[in-house]
Amino acid sequence: MAQDANVELEVKLTLDPQDLGRAKAALETLTGCETAPPVVLRNIYYDTPGFTLNRERMALRVRQKGSRFIQTLKTRGDFVDGGHRRMEWEWLLESAELDLALLAETPLGDQVSLDQLKPVFETNFERQVLMATESGSDRDTLVEVAIDQGRILSGDQLSALSEIEFELKSGNPSALRDMAVKLAESVPVFLNVISKAEQGYHLAGVESPFPESTGDLNVYGFFHCLSACWLRRVAFPSVADISRLRRAAVTAGVSEDFERLFTQLHSGRPVNELVADGLMGRVQLALAGVQGF
Repeated sequence: MAQDANVELEVKLTLDPQDLGRAKAALETLTGCETAPPVVLRNIYYDTPGFTLNRERMALRVRQKGSRFIQTLKTRGDFVDGGHRRMEWEWLLESAELDLALLAETPLGDQVSLDQLKPVFETNFERQVLMATESGSDRDTLVEVAIDQGRILSGDQLSALSEIEFELKSGNPSALRDMAVKLAESVPVFLNVISKAEQGYHLAGVESPFPESTGDLNVYGFFHCLSACWLRRVAFPSVADISRLRRAAVTAGVSEDFERLFTQLHSGRPVNELVADGLMGRVQLALAGVQGF
């Protein structure tokens, strides 16, 4: 019998590694916050020689956490309530060896030849987890906050990894964005919709997401374009129509900041260089709260 998939909802922020200490201090002020000891995670990602999983927007990894091994399959999913919602299958393993029999019971089993799966890249980092609880009128909200710092490896190529993820465990989904907004008041953040897996594929030389900005750009399209530019370390492309974005900025109450941000984006500087003053992250998180655009 195939295992049912979980629905994962998270908000992922990229930060400068030098800001992680201040970010952690700010996060520890959250209501009901409990901090766990840091752990080191090694994650090996798999794909076929033709990168079928990447084309199908899926990610397969085996994670080592101490003496435990966890096999995970994720889909890319969609965007809701300011965060990612995607399907996830997860199994405990007895070793680091990929268990193909478990994968055969998922949609992946019908899409690829499982015996062709090979390691492509690794994401290795230290993770500090904080559990934040907020009391509500009907039920409490529990959010797992993961502070990750390390690197991505593919052959002799490597890149830095510095992220904070807010994942909803139970309760109100809007709490994810609310917590991210509070953090953005203390340190510059970037709402990144490019996953660790996509970053790893880019490092491995696989075609990375292209910064698309055609038509009347909506909020998620704007976020994806920004993230693709961030990944490629290039400037934001010219946008023909930002009418929907402007309406979303009005609804979010950030029209003036939005126009300031677009002036910066038209400067020709790489998106990576525009994150440090905090304006981009604050505008992103404000827009993320607007639905229907």
